[in-house]
Amino acid sequence: MSAIHQAISNLSQVIVGKEQQIRLSVACLLADGHLLIEDLPGMGKTTLSHALAKVFGLEYRRIQFTSDLLPADVLGVSVFEKNLETGEGAFRFHPGPVFAQVVLADEINRATAKSQSALLEAMEERQVTVEGQTRCLPDPFFVIATQNPSSQAGTFPLPESQLDRFLMCLSLGYPDENSERELLEGRSRRELVDELTTVVGSAELVVLREQVAAVKASASVLDYLQRLLAYSRHDGGFPYGLSPRAGLSLLRAAKAWALLENRDFLIHEDVQAVLASVVDHRLQPLASRKLLEYVPVLA
Repeated sequence: MSAIHQAISNLSQVIVGKEQQIRLSVACLLADGHLLIEDLPGMGKTTLSHALAKVFGLEYRRIQFTSDLLPADVLGVSVFEKNLETGEGAFRFHPGPVFAQVVLADEINRATAKSQSALLEAMEERQVTVEGQTRCLPDPFFVIATQNPSSQAGTFPLPESQLDRFLMCLSLGYPDENSERELLEGRSRRELVDELTTVVGSAELVVLREQVAAVKASASVLDYLQRLLAYSRHDGGFPYGLSPRAGLSLLRAAKAWALLENRDFLIHEDVQAVLASVVDHRLQPLASRKLLEYVPVLA
């Protein structure tokens, strides 16, 4: 078993009965994207994010988003510090929790738009600008944001500009009967997460991302992807279609899925496997079903 498949297996022992969502989460990390998990409280969103950081050996920080969170609480702040011996002082920058390899933005839609936007530059440019100075973020840099359904009280919907920064959006959902029984009879998930060890290190992750970029896409697969994009823009009846960035995201995610399937080339099924997680939050719920129904694979 390869290291990446061992990592998926270890994660499946913590998040039981959710192998598809785990594989998509790992594909999102391999594709150098960011992940949004939308579900009810208590479904395992935070546990999954912490477990991912553990098996990939990445520095992990959590930001609890609330209505009174300020951008400085995310990015960091400069504080004037005085030397008691010399009497001289200077401003010193104290990095915020965004300066980590895996950042969990927990319940991101409970914060105001001003605080949500603090992540925009970080997610897209892998850098932040604080008080006129630009600072680079660690590499790899992976944001996992969780949010509760917008129907719940005290939530602020994410703007389209921020939704588009997330490569994928997943929902874990309720466990099946057997998985829930395993949860009830088993040990604490927190204990299991604490016992996880690094399977794929940072250096190996960089190599895997290079392998993802090298996955070949045939003209037939690219034609299929372009027809999906064109249908969303002109024929699907959506308020607006998929952007060029969404098309590139779909291609990267499909390449990562192909690598998980031990292939160095794309097939149409790779695009279909990741389609819902990549496009539904950009268009509308279940939009991928319409795309799959009306955009056939041509021989």
